[in-house]
Amino acid sequence: MKQVLQSLKNGRTEVADVPCPAVRNGQLLIASSRTLISAGTERTLVSFGKASLLSKARQQPDKVRMVLDKVKTDGVLPTLEAVLGKLDQPLPMGYCNVGVVTTIGEGVSGFAVGDRVASNGKHAELVAVPANLCAKIPAAVSDDAAAFTVLGAIALQGIRLVAPTLGEAVVVTGLGLVGLMTVQLLRAHGCRVLGLDLDPHKLELARLFGAEVADVTAQDPVAAAQAFARGRGVDAVIITASTTSSEPMHQAALMCRKRARIVLVGVTGLELSRADFYEKELTFQVSCSYGPGRYDPAYEERGVDYPIGFVRWTEQRNFEAVLDMLADARIDVLPLISHRFPIDDAVRAYDLIDGSEPSLGILLEYAGAAPGHDARTVRSQPTAPGPTTAAGAGALAVSFVGSGNYAAAVLIPAFKAAGARLRSVASSAGVSGLHAARKFGFEETTTDAGRLFEDPESTALVIATRHDSHAALVCAALRAGKHVFVEKPLALTLDEVRAVEETYRSAKARGCILMVGFNRRFAPQIEKIRSLLRAEIQPKSFVMTVNAGKIPPEHWTQNPAVGGGRIVGEACHFIDLLRFLAGAAIERHSVTTMRAPSGDTATISLTFVDGSIGTIHYFANGNKSLAKERLEVFASGRVLQLDNFRKLTGFGWPGFKRMSLWRQDKGQRACARAFLRAAAEGLESPIPFEELLEVARVTIAVSEAASV
Repeated sequence: MKQVLQSLKNGRTEVADVPCPAVRNGQLLIASSRTLISAGTERTLVSFGKASLLSKARQQPDKVRMVLDKVKTDGVLPTLEAVLGKLDQPLPMGYCNVGVVTTIGEGVSGFAVGDRVASNGKHAELVAVPANLCAKIPAAVSDDAAAFTVLGAIALQGIRLVAPTLGEAVVVTGLGLVGLMTVQLLRAHGCRVLGLDLDPHKLELARLFGAEVADVTAQDPVAAAQAFARGRGVDAVIITASTTSSEPMHQAALMCRKRARIVLVGVTGLELSRADFYEKELTFQVSCSYGPGRYDPAYEERGVDYPIGFVRWTEQRNFEAVLDMLADARIDVLPLISHRFPIDDAVRAYDLIDGSEPSLGILLEYAGAAPGHDARTVRSQPTAPGPTTAAGAGALAVSFVGSGNYAAAVLIPAFKAAGARLRSVASSAGVSGLHAARKFGFEETTTDAGRLFEDPESTALVIATRHDSHAALVCAALRAGKHVFVEKPLALTLDEVRAVEETYRSAKARGCILMVGFNRRFAPQIEKIRSLLRAEIQPKSFVMTVNAGKIPPEHWTQNPAVGGGRIVGEACHFIDLLRFLAGAAIERHSVTTMRAPSGDTATISLTFVDGSIGTIHYFANGNKSLAKERLEVFASGRVLQLDNFRKLTGFGWPGFKRMSLWRQDKGQRACARAFLRAAAEGLESPIPFEELLEVARVTIAVSEAASV
């Protein structure tokens, strides 16, 4: 199918051939008929993409601080690669979609195949959208008009925060699409409205919709507002402009009466004057997109609605309200349409919004189902040779299930460097898979992960999906006779561990190997530590300190059912590492956790059967300017200290003082090489299966104890 993508690296817009998205639980698959380009938001993205690295940095000072912290801990080259990798990922454009439901995911009610719906879907022929971000379109509303639903909801949410009453005087600063819809919605609320802008055409449209207007290039906006409010000051100001200047905020405060309200819907500078707000006791609030539910994974992704008795207006209910007003002709958006383009010509549309030619509402039109438009697999056309070693003749064919950030930044490059033949890559939405296929040279990309298990050309599968899917995918791959490399963790529950064990026992007879991506075992400095410890027969002490950093509680990794929590999801790496260095089974374990708000800060204690002990300090309450990982090993009066997989220092070790690397190496490439060699040559898995089971069980037990 065709989809509009934009590069944040160079600002280039393209209409790409992307696999049709998979439909997850709680989603609708929609065949698009219209999408609306949100000129303000999307022009900003295009301009950002075309800016230099220095200009990008100036626009995102918070990200610059994060980059500088990473330079301190990881070095310049890894940081630069990470930044360029982020910018290199294509961005799906658009969030104003109209179409017809073609498929309904499990758990969805209230919709039927054939329904016309408005949603925040992308500019694409087919979009998969959570049901809570969709609303049925009344028969009286055309597809053209319905394309404005999402922008109308943005305007409506700003108005709800202002809470206008009949007859109040309200100023709307900035008469773009959202501003002009705000004017109409305020008029429908019975308000007197003054629209401010510098574009004569937009001012004329606002006048057409019943507002008084003022040209800010010819009039003092504050004086115009005072005259409009009969010298009393306006009751409220809604700012829908987009500017880096703080002047609209200052002007809004000067326009207002005592105890008036100011709501920011657009984007402005926020250098506020205390005097402006203090003397009048003004209220200021920033409006969040479409309304309650926005950015809440439970509402948007898992379909958990807010009770109407407590939250009357959610995102979806705001969509419905806008559509109802369109159906009753209380708002009119057709005069806002300035241009139309077929989806094939979307690049021209983006050239328009980035140019000097006047434009307002730009619609992209979709002709309907073309042959193959719903294909879920696309043959890859690499944009350039991959950054690492190409596969040689007879190389093991590897397919990836999942192409998220870690897969694209670390795993795929590691397997390519190790000489794998990159066969296929599966992703649910299609865009990240397409990017990976182009960048690294996969033969095809798909949104149908199931076909990889049946593909006779895929000898091995790499599972790099969300944690809750790992165990089931591992079992399916083993039953299909594939070698399996799964990114940690192996499983989230003991029942899943047992299922993997049973499946593996039967698959092993067919020569299948299973390996978890515990890459730190394969890091060169860890191999050095292991070689130094081989001669030590006395018990050893290990102290692993992990400056893990804070992750918001709403992040998927913190959800026990999806990510398993941070101990299962990440601390398993360090349990495995100490198990590997001890060279002995874990006999006992315990955990002590810090109370809320840092519940994912814990100290894990391990005792090994040879008498060695290990402590893992997994701390989420530190600072990013400190390196993430530090390992200390105490043995027979000697100490080894490893700092962030860059500098290994020996204290009291005969013949060894230090081993420093130019750049951090956590063993990902060596880990991939070991897996490929074992699979190709029929060897045992580089990590014994019994150790994988042991680490999985201990990690799950520790996590359960930590949650008590």
